[in-house]
Amino acid sequence: MYRNLDPLIHSQLRLAIMSILIELKEADFTFVKEKTGSSAGNLSVQLNKLKEVGYIKIEKSFKNNYPLTKCIITKKGIQKFEEYIIALKSYIDPDKATDD
Repeated sequence: MYRNLDPLIHSQLRLAIMSILIELKEADFTFVKEKTGSSAGNLSVQLNKLKEVGYIKIEKSFKNNYPLTKCIITKKGIQKFEEYIIALKSYIDPDKATDD
């Protein structure tokens, strides 16, 4: 049975962001920008979308007088990413997709 894919994660850039954060738990804006190849403006928009639904937190501070923006995945974000993977598996092998 096919499951609905979370449209907030299913976007290519948001999926890349979530994949980075699921592995690292947190990353600074510049690192995510470099890894995704995104423009700063587009990345900011997509990070805000993930933040608004509670999938990530954004912490802003300064390091050596330079602004530092840190992106941190939340428990909700981890849960939603895991649900997304289960849903995606239902498209790859519908007979083996489970709620594990």
